[in-house]
Amino acid sequence: MKILSLFSVVRGYNIPIIVLAQYLSSIFILAPEKRALDVILDWRLFIIVFVSTLTIASGYIINNFYDSEKDLINRPNKSMLDRLVSQKTKLQVYFGLNFLATALAYIISWRAALFFAVYIFLIWFYSHKLKKYPIIGNLTASLLAVLPFFGILLYFKNFYHVIFAHASFLLLLILIREMIKDLENIKGDVANDYQTIPVRFGEKISKQLITALTIATVLPVYILIDVYDVGYMDIYFYISLIVLVFFLIKLWKSQTHNEYVLLHNILKSLIVAGVFCIVLIDPTVLINGRTVLKI
Repeated sequence: MKILSLFSVVRGYNIPIIVLAQYLSSIFILAPEKRALDVILDWRLFIIVFVSTLTIASGYIINNFYDSEKDLINRPNKSMLDRLVSQKTKLQVYFGLNFLATALAYIISWRAALFFAVYIFLIWFYSHKLKKYPIIGNLTASLLAVLPFFGILLYFKNFYHVIFAHASFLLLLILIREMIKDLENIKGDVANDYQTIPVRFGEKISKQLITALTIATVLPVYILIDVYDVGYMDIYFYISLIVLVFFLIKLWKSQTHNEYVLLHNILKSLIVAGVFCIVLIDPTVLINGRTVLKI
């Protein structure tokens, strides 16, 4: 049971999705001039992806460590499972994962080690301090979620404009999800003095901000579809806009915890679907072993 508990703490169910997202992004977006097999067999990239997953897993641990009291209110069932592992053990695993991640990153270069060391610090600082504050906490969480992809971007050194359009859309979806989580967790946040947007300014203001951010997703979608050639992935973006329209309708009708959980799951499904739909940029790469970015 303790292994299952630790798996829950590090959210092991998310790790395969993160690995897949990093590899698909590398093949179809970040390194389009390379053969897919060469990207997959790149041992340096493997270490970077592995280090990213270790760092993210440790981030979940420290986040769980600081949120243990809040989660008793917001997620009682998961919290009881997570508490099968002691706080001391969580910290030991946390420091062990971070040490291993930094040491492995140093194999690539001292710059990579520095990048992940800074990333580890930022995750801790967010979990310990920043997440208790409105707006800055949401922005920091969203940026931390996409930062590992920029680590891979720096590795390949390919700064195509289309990459930042993809990143902007993903960042907006994650930011919206973070704000939905604040609505979802409002009871625990109030009890533990977390000054989130709905706690500080009210649910109506929070919904207005979420609406504005959702409307803002139209801009990167327009750029990706009209300015760049994203292949068949434009189908995903069209469907995403339709889903987001229904998401907004549901948002303004939602008032209970379970309704906000449903909205959270809709956004999570949209993000996960986006990972798999990266293949649609140029499906022939899976057959021909090569893709060319179209700008």
